[in-house]
Parts: sequence; C-alpha cells; structure tokens
Amino acid sequence: MNYTLAELAQKLGAKVSGDETVTVSSLATLEGAQAGQIAFLANSKYRQSLAGTKASAVILAEDTLADCPTNALVMANPYMGYALVAQLLDSTPAPAKDIHASAVIDESADIGENVSIGANSVISAGVTLADGVNIGAGCFVGENAVIGENTRLWANVSIYHQVRMGQGCLVQSGSVIGSDGFGYAPNKGQWLKIPQLGTVVVGDRVEIGASTTIDRGALENTVIGDGVILDNQVQIAHNVIIGDNTAVAGCSVIAGSAVIGKNCTIAGMVAINGHMEIADGCVFTGRAMVTKAIKEPGVYSSGMPCMPNKEWNKTNARIKKLDQMAQRIKTLEKELAEIKK
Repeated sequence: MNYTLAELAQKLGAKVSGDETVTVSSLATLEGAQAGQIAFLANSKYRQSLAGTKASAVILAEDTLADCPTNALVMANPYMGYALVAQLLDSTPAPAKDIHASAVIDESADIGENVSIGANSVISAGVTLADGVNIGAGCFVGENAVIGENTRLWANVSIYHQVRMGQGCLVQSGSVIGSDGFGYAPNKGQWLKIPQLGTVVVGDRVEIGASTTIDRGALENTVIGDGVILDNQVQIAHNVIIGDNTAVAGCSVIAGSAVIGKNCTIAGMVAINGHMEIADGCVFTGRAMVTKAIKEPGVYSSGMPCMPNKEWNKTNARIKKLDQMAQRIKTLEKELAEIKK
C-alpha cells in the first residue's frame, strides 16, 4: 500500500508542500520516522521534534509549515489527517478468511455474500449475517440475532439471542452483547431472578472495545445509537439508551435505565447512576460520579485529583472534621449577627 503525496492530498483535501511524487507506505512518529514513512504534528508540545525528523513527509497545519525540513501535507486539522491516512495504510488482518471447516452453522441461518466465519465459531438457529460480515474465531452468535453489513467481530465475542447490530460495526475480543441485565426481586431473604425479556439494539458504525459488556433490557431494549464508541471494559446495564456519536472511555459504568444524550464524552472510570437523563453534549472528566440528571450541556467533574501522600493525609484529616467545622461556622455567624444588632 503505497501512496504518493499527491494521491493522499486528494483523499484528505490537503495541500502539498514539496515534492508531490514522493511515495509513503507507513506511518510513524516524528522522532521514529524514516524514509518512506509519513508522520504528523497535531500537538504543539511535539513541535521541537519536527526539525530533526527523517520522515519523507509530515501532516501539519499551516502555522508550523515554516519549521518543516521535509515535504508536507498541509491541512487545518492534522490529527484528522493522521486518522484518515492511518485508515488508508492500515495493515490489520481481517478477523477471519472464508468459512472455516470447524465453524458450526445452523442450517436455518441466513448467511449473506462474502461472509467469513473463523474456526470454532457457532452460528445459531435463525441468525442473519448480512453481506460482508466477518466473524472471528471462537465467537458465539445466539438464536435469531441479526448482524448488519460489513460488521466485524474479533475472536471470542458473544452475541446473545435476538441482538440486533447495524452496519459497519467493530467489536473487539471478549466483549459480550445481550447478557442478562442485573434484575432480581427480594423474596424472604433470597433473590428471585427476573428474566430479561428485552434485547440489545446496536446502531450503525458502532465500535465496542475489548471485554465490554452490554446487558439486554428487562422488558424494553438497551439501545446504542449510531456512531457510538465504547472503550475496553465498559459496563452498560439493562435498558440504557446511549445517543448517537457519544464516546465512553475505559472502565466506565452506566447503571440501568439511564438515558445518555447525543455527542457526549464520558472519560475513564466515570459512574453514572440509573433512571436519569443526561443532556446532549455533556463532558464528564475522569472518575466523575453522576448522581443526578444533567439538563444542560457542559463539562462536569467530581473525581479527586492525585496529590502527594502527605498533602492527602492532611486533607483527609480535615475532611473528617468538616461537620464539626460547619457547626462552628454556624455558631460564629449567629454571634456575629448578634454583635451587628
């Protein structure tokens, strides 16, 4: 996969500075790049590495072009340019090739054209795999599940019964979609299981990281909108609804029946309580604990930043005295009010 700078510029909507006939075949960092590779500069803190780069070309913005010692692709958003070039030069193999002899496929399954199914995968009764679906080794697709065109599952993914996935999705290894939601009723000191009768509906162009779990709904469905991206080890509980193009980073958890708006950004280790709504366009920084509905877009935080241990010990000691301090402040306020009178 070799591209000239002229070809890349046409695909990216960029402008070439230098020799447009130069060919590149892979990506690298500014410091690590060699001849035949293309690098990018999207963060000003790496600007000092630009002068010494050995890359054949660099993707950068107009305001850094004067410092570039080599050929360049100039565009307003170099990071987007990096992403697009990475897609063009992506050498990741497909999860599977053809249909492996060890795959177990029920005779009632509807298998589209150009479908690949890896070794030891199980395709259950009534499953629909649309054209171009690629199923990695050791996957399980439950009864009457539907997987849309060109969706890819890496190895050991479990898709439970009746789950519906859209087109162009990507699911990394070890993820589970459609497992039972956490539904139990207390009964004389024991827990009585509530069957989860809904399913999971995943939109188009959704990407799901490794070992992420999306539970099926109790009665209605868990819904993941178009363009959503979920990182590794994310937990989505039953009946959650996530709006289009929302991003959720690793180890975050969303409790049952929460409704997350469109175009939200949820950082790592965020916890969102159930049965409440989050407005479109909200940003939650790392370790935020969301306990109330959010009605306005904005940036929300609650995680305690890291600090030196000695400082934390002092702060923690003071936290334990907050109630006592609050009572003292109330007493002083009353005394001050009497003095003013």
